Amino acid sequence: MITQRPAFWMVAIAWACLHASAAAHEPMRKIRVSQDRTHFVLEGNERRFVLWGVNYDHDDAGRLLEDYWGDEWGKVVEDFREIKDLGANVVRIHLQTGRFLKAADRPDEDSLKRLGDLVKLAEETGLYLDLTGLGCYHKQDVPAWYDALDESARWDAQAVFWKAVAGVCKDSPAVFCYDLMNEPVLTGGKNPDQWLAGDPLGDKYFVQRITRDMKGRKDKEIARAWIERLTSAIRTVDGRTLLTVGVIPWAQIFKGAKPLFHDPDVGRTLDFVAVHFYPKAGKLDETLEALRVYEVGKPLVIEEIFPLGASLEETVTFIERSKEHVDGWISFYWGKTDEECEKAGDMAHAVTAAWLKRFRAIVPAEANP
Repeated sequence: MITQRPAFWMVAIAWACLHASAAAHEPMRKIRVSQDRTHFVLEGNERRFVLWGVNYDHDDAGRLLEDYWGDEWGKVVEDFREIKDLGANVVRIHLQTGRFLKAADRPDEDSLKRLGDLVKLAEETGLYLDLTGLGCYHKQDVPAWYDALDESARWDAQAVFWKAVAGVCKDSPAVFCYDLMNEPVLTGGKNPDQWLAGDPLGDKYFVQRITRDMKGRKDKEIARAWIERLTSAIRTVDGRTLLTVGVIPWAQIFKGAKPLFHDPDVGRTLDFVAVHFYPKAGKLDETLEALRVYEVGKPLVIEEIFPLGASLEETVTFIERSKEHVDGWISFYWGKTDEECEKAGDMAHAVTAAWLKRFRAIVPAEANP
């Protein structure tokens, strides 16, 4: 018996290693909304699944993904592995209109091919993709022909964009959702005759109008028509992947404001609510009150969060206190690990380094069911 024990334990250890390896490479399962429409689950499993991830919107130098994914693919691969090491299960990607459309009716096949590579990378890394589209973040890169389109033709071009993207992504379990546009707005504000709204943040325009002329229509009428135009285009190609719109939390800015794009009637073809919350120092109660406005009977995701207007501790407290309302949090990763940020030696990188360390330490248990 004694002589047989080493052999037995060697077999047991080998089996355990093989089992662990198989589990690590288990095929991803599509994320869907639970039967009662209150939270996320994985296909074939009714346990609650929580999103925990990052926006990968630009690198540390401010370059957008399409600026470097052609020549520096190895950097993208390395960044995805670093994101996975943070404990993330989702990464939000921002796709630029001008890089995916050569003309209003002609997608860019090279960009679509690289998107296919990104989807494969997500599958290999075990990260789900939140694909946010129709970006015009660098004004100088927006095609003149696109800005010259009227509302109807612009929406048609946006539908072409989304049908092409969905055509590449429809069969992948790694694609969590299509976010129609980052922070769309209607008319008003600065430069109302421009499609890009307000002032840039740094050199980037994150807010975009879906119309420049109300033509006597109501806000909800326009928002509903735009959502239905794009969601119906996607559904002709992909009937499974979840749909949303990532919005500015106007209820955090104006007391009494109500959701527009996620109004139950306006956003009836959307599967969940995505809203961008940056807690304000000393105002966590007010921020939580504003967050509750976006509980409309669907899963709720804070699609952007970072200690920008509040301390690290206040931001963590906000996440903890929002758990009864929220089904996912997506922060930011700009291509540098916390160790690399610490070596940079400036305040901005120091804040990012501290946040990334804390982010890794507070991964929700439901993010890894």
